[in-house]
Amino acid sequence: MANLDETLTMLKDLTDAKGIPGNEREVREVMKKYIAPYADEVTTDGLGSLIAKKVGKEGGPKIMVAGHLDEVGFMVTQIDDKGFLRFQPVGGWWSQVMLAQRVTIVTKKGDVIGVIGSKPPHILSPEARKKPVEIKDMFIDIGASSREDAMEWGVRPGDMVVPYFEFTVMNNEKMLLAKAWDNRIGCAIAIDVLKQLKGTDHPNVVYGVGTIQEEVGLRGARTSASKIEPDIGFGVDVGIAGDTPGISEKEAMSKMGKGPQIILYDASLVSHKGLRDFITDLADELNIPYQFDAIPGGGTDAGSIHMTHNGVPALAITIATRYIHSHAAMLHRDDYENAVKLIVEVIKRLDRETVDKITFE
Repeated sequence: MANLDETLTMLKDLTDAKGIPGNEREVREVMKKYIAPYADEVTTDGLGSLIAKKVGKEGGPKIMVAGHLDEVGFMVTQIDDKGFLRFQPVGGWWSQVMLAQRVTIVTKKGDVIGVIGSKPPHILSPEARKKPVEIKDMFIDIGASSREDAMEWGVRPGDMVVPYFEFTVMNNEKMLLAKAWDNRIGCAIAIDVLKQLKGTDHPNVVYGVGTIQEEVGLRGARTSASKIEPDIGFGVDVGIAGDTPGISEKEAMSKMGKGPQIILYDASLVSHKGLRDFITDLADELNIPYQFDAIPGGGTDAGSIHMTHNGVPALAITIATRYIHSHAAMLHRDDYENAVKLIVEVIKRLDRETVDKITFE
């Protein structure tokens, strides 16, 4: 594997960390370690979203850049008498990407390895074999022979279950494969935005935020934005890459490596026109690549942020990513770096006058 530079080491630490909605502590600690050196203060909201504040100009507009800490995973709901675990998906899963996948159950006594199983096809009727197995008919096998075994190893209902996957730099070293890009890449962008602003003049107060529980309804963005009361909000997340076989341009337009995605529309947010125009005009002027996308379903933290208090002009900026909500997703390093660059350049120009102008456009 390629030698990991400073950025890749951070990305590996972030994606390796385990954290489903409601269990974000480990990820929060990793993000805190990386963002604290560039922040004036680091706090949390009442539910555990991480808020790193960097003052450029005291009393200037408040700019929120939010990635979410949580990844999709599962929760143990019961242990049967043979030691098999029943589970509940936490966040959206498609049944076809789950079977035979290795998982990690995080218990109070340490990690336990498991695999997602179902009835073998050899004993199914030909009709049943053609149908995808439903999630409710799957279980997790940890190699226990009884409920007592499982409990002795520390497994309890409520424990989180996380996909197991190793961070990998592909042969094309720009291509990075990992679990939980959704949304550790957003956390990384928030970290790097604060890092790049260190020692520069910016006419505002910037908040790099790691929100909790995005995958179950954009919850941490709502509570952290209530605490911050931002003037402008960015949700940084993953988007859909439309460059794999079988996807038409009509379904998804974006290509990996062609720049961050400016989301025009999703189910949580109609993008703010004034903010969108300001950002795309600046990107054009500075030759920073970007692409537009519109998603009929789904949403990002920007959806919660824009409805905080009196309303906050907000925009989702995303990274085209293949195979999200599965064990292994892939993205392009250039898109990540261009997203950071674009957000940093935008922030440097968001003084009070500009923010007021954007808000009322």
